Amino acid sequence: MKRAEQNEPKRPTREELESARSKRVPDIIAEGLAVLFCGINPGLYSGATGHHFARPGNRFWKTLERARFTPRLLSPWEERELLDYGVGITNLVARTTATADELSAQELRRGRAILERKLRRYQPRVLAVLGVTAYRVAFGEPHAELGMQPEPRAGVTVWVLPNPSGLNAHYQLDALGRMFAELRSSGELSRRSRTGRSPRR
Repeated sequence: MKRAEQNEPKRPTREELESARSKRVPDIIAEGLAVLFCGINPGLYSGATGHHFARPGNRFWKTLERARFTPRLLSPWEERELLDYGVGITNLVARTTATADELSAQELRRGRAILERKLRRYQPRVLAVLGVTAYRVAFGEPHAELGMQPEPRAGVTVWVLPNPSGLNAHYQLDALGRMFAELRSSGELSRRSRTGRSPRR
């Protein structure tokens, strides 16, 4: 039996999903990472299981493999292995909701301030925000587009990428893989991070 299957928690019940509201999922973070991926906020499935991008149908883990940030397909239950590849995960807003639409603009802006403190503390080479609409609100950049942003935040290069949620029908898995691969092959990530970590090629 594979390790991911051994560690995989049981599927949450409807009651467990509802009770997960406002729970928090711990960051996967360390100093000097090559890239820190930043989701909008955890969904109920992630809140119930305690793992990032855990809901079946979320394409984050498949996208990382396609873009070669990881050498194989990891499961959400193996998320801490990302640190071995110079990759981390955080969120703009820590509290769990059923959908990101439940977050207010004030929460997103407050989350940006918290995120910038993390950037100053951990100094990843690149911050990759997953969701252009949330980025526009949180960072006060109403005309921001996908891709590398013109200005760094807290001294860190910023990219905006599509949200890999299965609810995002605008981007299929192939397109997500190509866009994430553009980040991986960018000049910022072609050099080693401060701790010597870099995405594996």
